[in-house]
Amino acid sequence: MRHSEARLACKPANAGNTPGNTACSCSAAAGEEPQTRDATRRSPRAAAWSDDNATEPKPCYPDICKLLEDFGALTEKVNSVETRLQDSENQILELQHKERTKIIFSALLGGGYVGPFSTDRTLVYSRVITNLGNAYSPGTGVFTAPVAGVYYFTFFCHAGGNHPQRVNLYKNSLAIVMASDHSSKYDSADNAGNAVFLQLQQGDRVYLRMDAGSHLWGGESQTTFSGFLVTQM
Repeated sequence: MRHSEARLACKPANAGNTPGNTACSCSAAAGEEPQTRDATRRSPRAAAWSDDNATEPKPCYPDICKLLEDFGALTEKVNSVETRLQDSENQILELQHKERTKIIFSALLGGGYVGPFSTDRTLVYSRVITNLGNAYSPGTGVFTAPVAGVYYFTFFCHAGGNHPQRVNLYKNSLAIVMASDHSSKYDSADNAGNAVFLQLQQGDRVYLRMDAGSHLWGGESQTTFSGFLVTQM
């Protein structure tokens, strides 16, 4: 006894169907015999009926083709949503990282009178009030940018009126802004200050230098140097 096997293939069958009601039909694949019983065990009438109907299409579920199309479209939408979700998660992580990066410092000069000196001198503000992020060094007086961004710096100076004061804020080796006061015999003390926004790259250095012949009063809390990160770049 030999059985021949036939594979069923689904294909759209639109003829005679109204739009939107796509149907499919299943039939034996071309070149293959449909599965039938051995002809020697069939009656002539049964054999004739079987031969006539061996490749007759067999109906599948009515809207299977439409369902397959809808499934494909749904898969594309899911993939698109997953991509947007991943982008949103990356943005949230970036914002969280920026929120954790807090750079703020403020320090006092301290030490009574400072200067005058015969050469320019970097001022060391050794009495730290705040130093979030530890970007300011109270040992050298230098602020080193830990991340690229826009920073805001302020400094204030107090000095007696019998000597000039002249202080420059530097970015690396370039003087950016200055605060100064001329000596006068008509007053006993003067104050000066300045402020600036600076766009810095990671590793840039910001510090204050006092000109030769200048002096400052570093006692109490009049002479300060402060700064903070406004936004990362």
